[in-house]
Amino acid sequence: MAIKLELKRTDRILFCGSKWWGDPDMPENMQYPTMEVTEDGEKFDYPLTFVCQINCEDIAAFDKENRLPHEGMLYFFASVDDYIGYESPVQNPQGEWPKGRVAVKYAKTINFETFQTCMLVGDADEQLTEPELEIVFSECDDTEPGIKMLVGENGQPEFVTLLQMVTDSVSGMDLQNQSISIIMKESDLKFGNWKRSKAILK
Repeated sequence: MAIKLELKRTDRILFCGSKWWGDPDMPENMQYPTMEVTEDGEKFDYPLTFVCQINCEDIAAFDKENRLPHEGMLYFFASVDDYIGYESPVQNPQGEWPKGRVAVKYAKTINFETFQTCMLVGDADEQLTEPELEIVFSECDDTEPGIKMLVGENGQPEFVTLLQMVTDSVSGMDLQNQSISIIMKESDLKFGNWKRSKAILK
């Protein structure tokens, strides 16, 4: 069984809670992930889009096989600007994306006193992120449509999909009948090797 994520607009403050879009609430020593981009022969670091953060306590009841941590915070970042209406400095190919275009991070504990909201702002100090959305979790079949976690990879039993993104009217993400899967090998997931995650567009 997989875990379904239903997104809802909300006026609630979601600091240190599960949320989609908005800005990540991270420990002081955690760095916001970037990807290396080359333009006009020059290399620079470009921030990945913050997709969501998952308070692992929220999914514990649905993770019957204990594949994910049941405490702490899990973060997902990816190069998805062009799927939500923004210009992107890179174009993602069909199939597996080049290394560095997705990042999964994990904080073992959540501390309301020391966690800080990492905000991306423009040259005029304007906020660059989409409004945060509340996430409602439920159990679902692997084949059920929608945004999901812990989906088995067809034909690749050694992999598991940590997060599957699809077109969604609430989030504003438009994937044109495609999906983005952030996957890991089961062996890497077991040992928390989050840096070994990768993205696939299909």
